[in-house]
Amino acid sequence: MVFDKLKELGIPPSGLCSDEVFVRRAFLDVTGTLPTAQEARDFIRSENKDKRSALIDELLQHDQCAEYWTMKWCDLLRVKAEFPSNLWPNGAQAYHEWIRSCLKQNMPYDKFAKELLTSNGSNFRVPQVNFYCSLPRNNPQKILDGVALTFMGMRTKNWSAEQRAGMEAFFARIGYKSTGEWKEEIIFFDPSGALTNSTTGKPQMPTPLGAAPIPLAADSDPRVAFADWLTTTDNPWFPQNIVNRIWAWLLGRGIIHEPDDIRPDNLPQNPEVLKYLEQELVSHNYDLQHIYRIILNSRTYQLSAEPTDKNRDDVANFSHYYVRRLDAEVLLDALCLITGTSEDYTSQIPEPFTFIENQRAISLADGSITSPFLELYGRPSRDTGFESERNNKPSTAQRLHFLNSTHVLDKLKRGNALRPAIGKIPGDGNKIQMLYLTILSRFPTEEEENTAYRYLHTDKRLPKEAWMDLAWALLNTKEFMYRH
Repeated sequence: MVFDKLKELGIPPSGLCSDEVFVRRAFLDVTGTLPTAQEARDFIRSENKDKRSALIDELLQHDQCAEYWTMKWCDLLRVKAEFPSNLWPNGAQAYHEWIRSCLKQNMPYDKFAKELLTSNGSNFRVPQVNFYCSLPRNNPQKILDGVALTFMGMRTKNWSAEQRAGMEAFFARIGYKSTGEWKEEIIFFDPSGALTNSTTGKPQMPTPLGAAPIPLAADSDPRVAFADWLTTTDNPWFPQNIVNRIWAWLLGRGIIHEPDDIRPDNLPQNPEVLKYLEQELVSHNYDLQHIYRIILNSRTYQLSAEPTDKNRDDVANFSHYYVRRLDAEVLLDALCLITGTSEDYTSQIPEPFTFIENQRAISLADGSITSPFLELYGRPSRDTGFESERNNKPSTAQRLHFLNSTHVLDKLKRGNALRPAIGKIPGDGNKIQMLYLTILSRFPTEEEENTAYRYLHTDKRLPKEAWMDLAWALLNTKEFMYRH
């Protein structure tokens, strides 16, 4: 379907990416982690004709896959202890672990959404109720904004006042109460909540978008009626939103772009692809891993990032893989993995004070916990749930950080990962290959290997410093810093 559209537009696709490129791309896109030198070498040298699909299946079952996609979902769900979400430390930790567990088990997406939308209880003991703790309390308008953005990919500012009022009524009977435990909050169905139109002050029946009002008994929770409507198989927005997001996460751009701006006048670039993925999701009982497999195994995903003269200007039709910088957390974890170092985090938020040691950045549960590196490289603040909150645009300050900062230099000096690996291998050529496999997940070209060999044998300093220079040079390449 993608290639039919390209043919119609007269845009030829690029060729398939190499095995060296694919193994790195798949590891980063599925697990947010670089392959080890051994994993990269084994895949490149494997003669298995189905090794790409086999690797995809393996990565989707990897613990780091659940960790990475938990990070993505925590961005959408605003998992943050304080300001403005106010989940508080216990709530943020419990919420993060619940999301990770759901993704690890591959919980059907409709069940995942229903639990977030309809659960009641303590934000510490029923983690999914933190969905409502992350949104403004007792404000059906703001709650609707968050629900529509997360599960429908829509911005309610584009709706009519009548549409908004009908949808707001589903969230008018949410109750909140505190307990004797510090920062604990109970979320519950409050039948005393008034179903009124916030504009006219008149009674308002809950009304799904584009459908008839739903009459409810006084003891019926409107959230349950909303969740049932949202996840019906003929609801177009629910499956469309998530398959479009997954496509954007894996390919760098949504079929509808931006992926959280679905509206009648923002048409999909390829309606046939979007419809096909929606049908696959519904027919496979909302199995998100099924959608990942379809996309990851597709020729479209596996195209080279190198454009041709005839598709160089294409930015929306997926004629080649779109190059983009690594996420802040992924980049920091890759730097730590290569150098054998770790990051520590301290913060006055959440109160009273937080220390986190030896933890990967993609595993940080709380969006309140950050670092100068993560902020510099555009980690989202988790204030809004918008995809655009994450900023992966490169900057001069980022380039200077890798080139000149003591942060990167100290990691190279203190790191223990490279030296033992290189030191145990006989021959400079094999060591150079190991360095390239460790940092770039590929073997060096003959020219690259010869250049590195000459440098090592002409540098007058200690061998350790020459090897550190080579590692520093590879870390500063776009090939390392970007998905490609």
